[in-house]
Amino acid sequence: MLEVNGRPAKIFGLTGPDGRPGIHLAAGERFRVDLANESGARTLVHWHGQLPPWTQDGFPWPQTPPIANGAVQAYDYAPIPGTYWMHSHHDMQEQSLMTAPLIVSSAAELHEDRQEVVLMLHDFTFRTPEEVLAGLTGTSVAAAQAMARKTEEAPADKDDAGIPKPRIVGMAARAPSMAMPGMTMSGPSSMQMDLNDVEYDAFLANDRTLADPEIVRVERGGRIRLRVINGASSSQFWLDLGDLAGRVVATDGHLVHPVASNRFPLAMAQRLDILIDLPGAGAFPILARLEGGSRQTGIVLATADAPVSRVAESAEAAPPADLSLEARLMAVEPLPPRSADIVQAIVLGGGMKPYAWSLNGEYWPQVSPLMLTKGQRVEIDLLNRTMMAHPIHLHGHVFQVIAIDGRPVQGAVRDTVLVMPMGRVRIAFDADNPGRWALHCHNLYHMVTGMMTEFRYQGIDF
Repeated sequence: MLEVNGRPAKIFGLTGPDGRPGIHLAAGERFRVDLANESGARTLVHWHGQLPPWTQDGFPWPQTPPIANGAVQAYDYAPIPGTYWMHSHHDMQEQSLMTAPLIVSSAAELHEDRQEVVLMLHDFTFRTPEEVLAGLTGTSVAAAQAMARKTEEAPADKDDAGIPKPRIVGMAARAPSMAMPGMTMSGPSSMQMDLNDVEYDAFLANDRTLADPEIVRVERGGRIRLRVINGASSSQFWLDLGDLAGRVVATDGHLVHPVASNRFPLAMAQRLDILIDLPGAGAFPILARLEGGSRQTGIVLATADAPVSRVAESAEAAPPADLSLEARLMAVEPLPPRSADIVQAIVLGGGMKPYAWSLNGEYWPQVSPLMLTKGQRVEIDLLNRTMMAHPIHLHGHVFQVIAIDGRPVQGAVRDTVLVMPMGRVRIAFDADNPGRWALHCHNLYHMVTGMMTEFRYQGIDF
């Protein structure tokens, strides 16, 4: 049970062995976990950003169905270090807070002498996810439930006529038409950018609002590693450090050359590791401001006996999240240079009316899997032909951002990247983890209404 704005709410939870949300693994510790489902419903948990074998990824393929209530599922793999998270990939349970941090310490961090602070962000509604989806799509709750269940279906190998579905295996596959039905291709200047599909009742930082924020006690002049996780289902934020200066040193768990600022955009499912050196004693709010709106949430870092003033839950309106940080990021460990074996364009399509979102004009599960062979270098051009930004997440792999709007960059290594309205981002990755893997928008309601596809390796025995 959670109290939000004076009202009780029943939510899901993912509780670790210490009774706290999620899991924190020591440097070198193996991910050896038994997931005991005591939720009263079926569930399936995805270890977001980790690179397990595909059968342990926590995605509802036919070979890895949801876990029954009362059952226990075992996982055992070597984790990669950094800031990650876990969330349900079943029945829109993510919106009902079936999420938690997954922190894997590195050996280098042991010598930092920094206090670790985890900040996990959520958007919260008293409505059920099915009610939210019904409102977005203009359908009934029952129809919304049926729509959500389609995310449990996997692409078929053959179409209804028994003809094999097309396989994309060649070099430099041609992009589909840029124009989407009903869209005038006159550029973003003449059309309104869409923001914030859902009107939420509250925004949470570590499950609390600014009416009663978490107060994290820190040392005078303390050294902090702030791990920020955007676990929101449909909201993006600007992280505002106020008077503090911070240095981003990792994105989505992977090291980048430090970038200094006190404001950072954070798309859905993305994470930032920020090093902060406190100037002395006092109380220091760390705020997450909703993009395109005035609402905010956050925590407060406070030294012993420092007075903590109340922070308003609204402030000056924040701009839309953008790629201003992305364009400055450089990976500490970039992909080794080599030519691509596959170059594939994926067009992000759809719109608010009707509320449906697609990849290459296809809606999950009626999609054509991209076929891969182990060892290939793959480059994907993500072309957004909608007036809404989309955070695109690839399961089972990490990729490097190598171009933004046609401009080459030696960008960050990530698992989730934001593609701006009418924008273009190119990513590259090595096909080194055979299996079946989802690629999808991490806006929950975009994914549920079709914005998902499959990357499938040749030669995998299903």
